[in-house]
Amino acid sequence: MKFLFTPSSHFNLANMFTFVNITAGLLATYFITQNNFFLAIILAWIGGAFDIFDGKIARKFNLSNEFGIQLDSFADFLSFVLVPVFLIFQATYATSFEGIFLIAAGVISIYYVISGLRRLIQFNINSDAGSVEKHFVGVPTPLGAILLWLVYLANTYEFLPAYGVLGFMILIGWSLNSKIKVKHL
Repeated sequence: MKFLFTPSSHFNLANMFTFVNITAGLLATYFITQNNFFLAIILAWIGGAFDIFDGKIARKFNLSNEFGIQLDSFADFLSFVLVPVFLIFQATYATSFEGIFLIAAGVISIYYVISGLRRLIQFNINSDAGSVEKHFVGVPTPLGAILLWLVYLANTYEFLPAYGVLGFMILIGWSLNSKIKVKHL
C-alpha cells in the first residue's frame, strides 16, 4: 500500500479521491439522461466533497504532482462544468423551450462549457504542484457549479423562469474567466 503515499504514483491517495469524484460525475451524467435529477444532484455533491478532500490530502501528505493537477482539472470539468450544464439543459431548457429558443439554450450551454474548460486550462498553465494561492482570479468552477445549482433550484421552485436561467448561465460563464478575485478556502 506504499503507492498510496508515493507522490509519483498515479494511484496515490489524493488521486484515488479524485477518481471517486470522476466516478460520481459520470454516474450523475447517466442519471441526468434518465431524468433522475435528485440522484444526479446527490452524486454531484458527493463528487464535490471528494474534490475538497483530494486537495487537502495532497497537501497534507505531500502528494501533489503534475499528474494530480491535470487529473483534478479533468474531474472538475466533468463534475463542475458538464454535470450542471447537462442537468440544466435536460431539466429546464428541454422542458421549457423549443425551436430557436432551444437552439439558443444549446449555444449558451456550449458557451458555459467552453468558459469552464478555458478557465481550467488557464488554471493548470498558471499553477505549480503543491502551491496554493490566496485568491483565485475568476470564479472557480466548483463555485460556478454551486451558483448554477442555485439557479436550477430557483427555476425548479418557480422563482426564476427558464429565460432567467439563460441569463444567469451567461453571467456565471463570464465570471469564470473574469478578473473577480475569490478567496481560496
